[in-house]
Amino acid sequence: METNLETNSTSLFRSSFGRAAMRFLAITVFGFVWLVGCADGVSGEPLKGPDPFAALKTRLIRDGFDRPLIRSLYSKPEVAFERQSISTYFLHREAALNYDQFLTRSSLDKAKDYLGRHQKALERSQSVYGVEGEIVTAIILVETRLGTFIGKRLVFNTLSTLAALGDKDSRGSFWEAYLKDKADVSKKQFDAWAARKSAWAYSELKAYLEYTKAQELDPLSMRGSFAGALGIAQFIPSSVLQFARDGNQDGQINLFDHEDAIESIANYLNQHGWKPGLSRNRNEALQVLLRYNQSTYYADAILKVANRLSKTHQQ
Repeated sequence: METNLETNSTSLFRSSFGRAAMRFLAITVFGFVWLVGCADGVSGEPLKGPDPFAALKTRLIRDGFDRPLIRSLYSKPEVAFERQSISTYFLHREAALNYDQFLTRSSLDKAKDYLGRHQKALERSQSVYGVEGEIVTAIILVETRLGTFIGKRLVFNTLSTLAALGDKDSRGSFWEAYLKDKADVSKKQFDAWAARKSAWAYSELKAYLEYTKAQELDPLSMRGSFAGALGIAQFIPSSVLQFARDGNQDGQINLFDHEDAIESIANYLNQHGWKPGLSRNRNEALQVLLRYNQSTYYADAILKVANRLSKTHQQ
């Protein structure tokens, strides 16, 4: 999550590489601090030398994506290599986040107001999926502060940048330009991380392009977290394809819409074992929430917020 940066980005930890990356973080964080200084947090920058996306474009076209579309997307001026996305990823520490901020009177009052404003959508999703509105609201509070902090980076840029590191030449150019003499990490260690993360990102980039095509959305219209999570629910693209739902029944799944986000979260939890009344069984509820985010700090915070909201609602 990225609560003290720009958004929570919890779906980073829903990927299978989250834990491996956190182990790698311990040996790299010092060397990457310099990358964040003087940056505005959202700007991209081309690598020195050849087009860093050249191999990626070829791979996408080979895998069946429309050639004119791919060439057009990567020719847009807003598409750039987001080197800071990589540094932010390494600087992110789950355990250091202050979850108590979501238990303050101000946060709980806003969450209570959210429950009222979206009562119909929350009640509908509860009747269909068995997930209490307080649980869904707590997740949206912690993920994006009730939809007010959804991220600043273009999702397309973030995933493309990470996926591009799968190419030996692009990875080598990045190493030579930014890390070789500055990071407290070996080239071998960086290559090992890049290979794992780029494979994940390429899969997510394909899912993102499939999603935007199916829903007739502009791939360059969505901003998200440093990990490529998007929308009020902060789903990674593969989760969008599998679990997202059209809550407002307008014919389009858009996780920047509250009704769609509410129903998508409820469906996600239901598909991972949530049952009516599960919130009162902490151990079982914790296991399901850990599927949403592999952090006990996060899961505990969700249950605490939901319990406070339930008590307030009953008064």
